[in-house]
Amino acid sequence: MSTSGTPILRAHGLVAGYGGPAVLGGVDLELVPGTAPVGVVGESGAGKSTLVAALLGQVRPREGHVTFEGRTVSKLSRRDKKRFRGAVRTVAQNGLDVDPRWTVERALKGALTDARKAGRANGRPPEELLDDVALEPRFATRQVATLSGGEKQRLALALALATRPDALLLDEPLTAVDPAMRSRIARGLADAARDLGTAVLLVSHDVELVGRLCATTHVLADGVFVASGPLDDVLASGAAEDAHPAVRGLAEAAPLAAQRFR
Repeated sequence: MSTSGTPILRAHGLVAGYGGPAVLGGVDLELVPGTAPVGVVGESGAGKSTLVAALLGQVRPREGHVTFEGRTVSKLSRRDKKRFRGAVRTVAQNGLDVDPRWTVERALKGALTDARKAGRANGRPPEELLDDVALEPRFATRQVATLSGGEKQRLALALALATRPDALLLDEPLTAVDPAMRSRIARGLADAARDLGTAVLLVSHDVELVGRLCATTHVLADGVFVASGPLDDVLASGAAEDAHPAVRGLAEAAPLAAQRFR
């Protein structure tokens, strides 16, 4: 684990894209284990997934850099890449990659075994991992193929937590989960991340989910963060005359979206 206060992942002046115009135009972000989750919101196409890809080293920066424990992600040695893969995990919208014939319990035990072999055991049994993502114990005997889309997304989160990562990057992780369940899952995820000392980045268009989970929220638009802070403060700033259009739009839409959770 990284020392408290030291970023496990850090982007500085990050400019990145896919061959055409840059999608990210200068982003600064730090993820520190043991601190509250960080959220990034923005419209579709704002560059949220590009940011995650750059943090994972899947997109090489055109300018600026991304570092893992102080070392440039795009220049990691073979040994450091192995450490990186264990320390930084991601869960995407369709991020479940296990044999669909397996039971949920087998998948979780497999993840726990792999983590133990890698020296990352967290000492938590499968039933606790299921509880973190609001899946009842009865799901342990279910075949993965029989799970709904939302249940698969929750299992993907549980599998990621099983490895006790230093950083967990979540890219629209609960799109298929019933809105009424997201609040409970957010609480369980926040508690588990705090207990494990895991830094969490939640990238999502779901403003309420970000608000429930994250202490700090960044609004991504025009390739940069145009507002940052506690979500309530960010939304309040949307009423200002000089507010960025993306922040103003977010503030106008949030009250309507919040009705889904009542």
